[in-house]
Amino acid sequence: MITAAAWAGKTFAVLGLARSGAATVRALLAGGAEVVAWDGDEAKRDALSPSPRSRGEGRGQGASSSMAASATPPLPTLSPEGKRALVFADPLTIDLTGFDGVIVSPGVPLNRHPIVAHAGDTPIIGDIELFAQARADLPPHKVVGITGTNGKSTTTALIHHILEKAGIPTRMGGNIGLPILAQDPLPAGGVYVLELSSYQIDLTRSLDCDVAVLLNITPDHLDRYAGFEAYAASKARLFAMQSPGRVAVIGTGDATSAAIADTVPHAVRIAVLAEAPAFGPALAGPHNAQNALTAIAVCEALGLDTDTIRASLQSYRALPHRMAHVADVNGVAYVDDSKATNPDSTAPALNAFARVHWIVGGLAKSDDLDACRPGFGNVVHAYTIGTAAQRFAELLQPDMAVTIANTLDEAVKLAATAAQPGDTVLLSPACASFDQFSDFEARGRAFAAAVGALQ
Repeated sequence: MITAAAWAGKTFAVLGLARSGAATVRALLAGGAEVVAWDGDEAKRDALSPSPRSRGEGRGQGASSSMAASATPPLPTLSPEGKRALVFADPLTIDLTGFDGVIVSPGVPLNRHPIVAHAGDTPIIGDIELFAQARADLPPHKVVGITGTNGKSTTTALIHHILEKAGIPTRMGGNIGLPILAQDPLPAGGVYVLELSSYQIDLTRSLDCDVAVLLNITPDHLDRYAGFEAYAASKARLFAMQSPGRVAVIGTGDATSAAIADTVPHAVRIAVLAEAPAFGPALAGPHNAQNALTAIAVCEALGLDTDTIRASLQSYRALPHRMAHVADVNGVAYVDDSKATNPDSTAPALNAFARVHWIVGGLAKSDDLDACRPGFGNVVHAYTIGTAAQRFAELLQPDMAVTIANTLDEAVKLAATAAQPGDTVLLSPACASFDQFSDFEARGRAFAAAVGALQ
């Protein structure tokens, strides 16, 4: 794992013990810190407790009702053997004065969660900030940080793939893959490639990226911000944290990103191409052309040669649930774009295929599908699902044939019946998945299962 000598003897609170939270606790303990950790799920607490002794006052101390009885429960003192360096207590029930940081999951809404007021002057940070603090103890390396509303995962994975093909040691983390603190440090000359959501940037104060990337900014996650301008400002902080002489790569396909590029000296600008060249079999469509051009610019800034970069683009394969080809059945292609959870991320998919049977819907993030309109001409038939099924059907009926399918399974069956050889059945929902599925991955797997049942 990745640790920092600077954490030794310090005290941190960690709220949330899912993958990144658990990795954070382990890294802090390995770095010599004292940790007060909490998650409402007892199983997650137990996963970090190899023995009752490491649970502070035992199972009773893990309950918030017990902790509420004492405003300031005793904190552990780090012994030479490192025992009792971890206790479980809800940070909201203890006095955080004197703590060196409160580490929260990016999923914690800072605009309305009580931990913000309760923490007072104690810094509220995330695991990416801890990684930034640990960099001084790592072998010489570089960091690439990628943010944007859409395309982050593909661009991050693409840059990582190119570096691997070039023989450069690399790790991929942040909002993708394993938590970065849970991964082994790279040898000298390595490159950490981090996908960064606005939430993760909000929890970061000192991440000085050697190459910082902004792909685009369109309205999303506005329930977490005072408005669109505040959301855009969160993304722009990635450049404010850079030292002079660092590289910035910024897509200029939207007015907001272009305006940010105007404020960043020497920014490399990446335009959206109306006619997308063929960068590789898994990089179809104008949006992937921008992702590829961005990856090229980043890798050139890291010193890779053009031939190596271009060859690696050809061997890249799409991430699961991101314009991923699932199967061909009776001459019809089935494509899983379940990661498209808002209209702006669905729009490029509609433009990537000539004849589309579009499965759309779920838990809507907006009341319209206007961002998808440029691709409406490619849609042969739409099948609406989820809580947005009725609303989306009403929106789309003036422009195309629509069937309210309600469920994903039914939509696949209806599309399979109507599609002709050469057509594409596209799951690109333009919605969150939480009305019918646990996450977009589960929705994508259900789509693949439904397609498999056709064969």
